[in-house]
Amino acid sequence: MDKLLIAGGTPINGEIRISGAKNATLPMLAAALLASTPIEICNIPHLQDVTTTIELLGLMGAVFTVNDDLNIQIDTSTLTQFSAPYELVKTMRASILVLGPLLARYGKADVSLPGGCAIGSRPINLHIHGLQAMGADITIKNGYIHARTHGRLRGAKILMDQVSVTGTENLIMAATLANGVTIIENAACEPEVTDLIHLLNKMGAEITGVGTTTLTVEGVSTLNGTKYTVLPDRIETGTYLTAGALTGGKVKLKNTDPKILDAVLLKLEEAGAEIDTGVDWIYLDMKGKRPKAVDVCTAPYPAFPTDMQAQFTALNAVAEGSGAITETIFENRFMHVQELQRMGAEINLRGNTAVTKGVKNLTGAPVMATDLRASACLVLAGLAAQGTTIVDRIYHIDRGYECIEEKLQNLGANIKRVSNYTVSDIYSIYG
Repeated sequence: MDKLLIAGGTPINGEIRISGAKNATLPMLAAALLASTPIEICNIPHLQDVTTTIELLGLMGAVFTVNDDLNIQIDTSTLTQFSAPYELVKTMRASILVLGPLLARYGKADVSLPGGCAIGSRPINLHIHGLQAMGADITIKNGYIHARTHGRLRGAKILMDQVSVTGTENLIMAATLANGVTIIENAACEPEVTDLIHLLNKMGAEITGVGTTTLTVEGVSTLNGTKYTVLPDRIETGTYLTAGALTGGKVKLKNTDPKILDAVLLKLEEAGAEIDTGVDWIYLDMKGKRPKAVDVCTAPYPAFPTDMQAQFTALNAVAEGSGAITETIFENRFMHVQELQRMGAEINLRGNTAVTKGVKNLTGAPVMATDLRASACLVLAGLAAQGTTIVDRIYHIDRGYECIEEKLQNLGANIKRVSNYTVSDIYSIYG
């Protein structure tokens, strides 16, 4: 099993390119199920979750073509199966996103109950209740969602009990081919949701209220293929900016969008970073200074993202002063705290709040990743720690970060991926 070996204590310095957003790519791949002609998606990141989604669609009968620019063309006119098996769905919760498109276009779907990171409850009832309101017959049996329609889905008014990104995306896609108008209230308005809507509208959908919590979808009879470029990954951007901040370094990130990172950039400036931005780049410089601790409370966009909570926990661990990070989205998203404590972090968990008193130096140690963003947190902590950090179970990080060790190497970090490490491997990362 692969591990990351990190020799920390060196400020990172340099510039890298940000990949396309995973959380926008996955629903866009599912949206290809709605198109009567091939769709081409550009700026797709090379990640395990993307590979899993492609494998899932391929199992259904979709045909994929990769061109010279590594853009992916998807033809779903050849579908022969309408099920998402447990063997694939168990590894990635976003697999539930095929439910709405399959039901809307083909009138049937059998989708395994989803898996993914064990960070807390993410109920599927929002998806099911919304589809039932649109006329779907749904039963859950033997771990599978069995959904059927009698003709086309029909428009409905749907009030979501809680903000759900994948729930919003699933219902939007289903509504595009429904008969009549669907109104979704308390919808998620994350940039990745907005990006999906832009794609759907380019395919011929009629969706208004983009970027707000109330979406109106007027169903159409058919959607066509198109060419679309995925927006930059704001969480990858935030992760590398935080890496620069907690190591006292400086980084320039290209092919990103500062407009969708306001909450993160404000907190980094509060931590002492000097930040400059352009249309598609962000520059951060800590001037060699140790960061200052910050208080953070996660909430749906445009507030501070839950997917950046773990990284800021690592930042507070080495910052001057004390900071409190409160998690309001997922109830089990502090599993990285125990691993940080192994490295010498002084963190006190109080319910859904992590109160951290920063230490000047963390100490390298063997640690284990428990989910995607926790793994990024541990890598960042390793960059700031004195000595060698060994991060195990990094298959989590490969789900959401494209070539993380190569990008960090380009920023001057001493990091390498190994399958079975030896003492010589540890010495080798010190150059």
